Amino acid sequence: MLLSIWPLAAQQTAFETPYEPSAEHPFGLPNPQAPQEIRDFAPMIGRCDCKSLARNPDGTWADTVDMVWTFKYIMDGMAVQDETLKADGRHSGSIRQFNPDSSLWYVHYYNSARPLPVLPAWQGTRSDTSIVLFRPQKAPNGMDGYYRITFFRFSGSGYRWLGEWVDLNQKVRYPTWRIWCERSSNP
Repeated sequence: MLLSIWPLAAQQTAFETPYEPSAEHPFGLPNPQAPQEIRDFAPMIGRCDCKSLARNPDGTWADTVDMVWTFKYIMDGMAVQDETLKADGRHSGSIRQFNPDSSLWYVHYYNSARPLPVLPAWQGTRSDTSIVLFRPQKAPNGMDGYYRITFFRFSGSGYRWLGEWVDLNQKVRYPTWRIWCERSSNP
């Protein structure tokens, strides 16, 4: 009987994790021991109601999809996780960790439409006005380049997101996905 109780007891930590999401702080808190860059995603922490607009395979824009995007601190405030819940049922999320040795964010992405054994990863940094992440990706015509993700227009009321293919010199741009987010009235 004692063994059957152990898994339940093991779920409660024998040590404090004050920066994890809680009733008082539903989206967690940044850990003061984390690199200062853990606060780069602070403008997105919380829940936003969003509109997602992506391209169809033929290059035209699809209908806008309603979406809820939630960001929170995880791993006792040492990393950031996000989750999207979309009206079309194609949900996704990512885990974001900052590596102080490389001064880069590493972002591992997953989704409900296409589970993968190895998660695709982006890397990038934050500037004063945006967070930019890159991942190598060839264009449909075989040209080398990157898929670039940009978070921008941060404000107390929300933010914007752009996904686009760019060439190696970042002179040729082809937007494939746009998201507009407003702070949710239902946190």
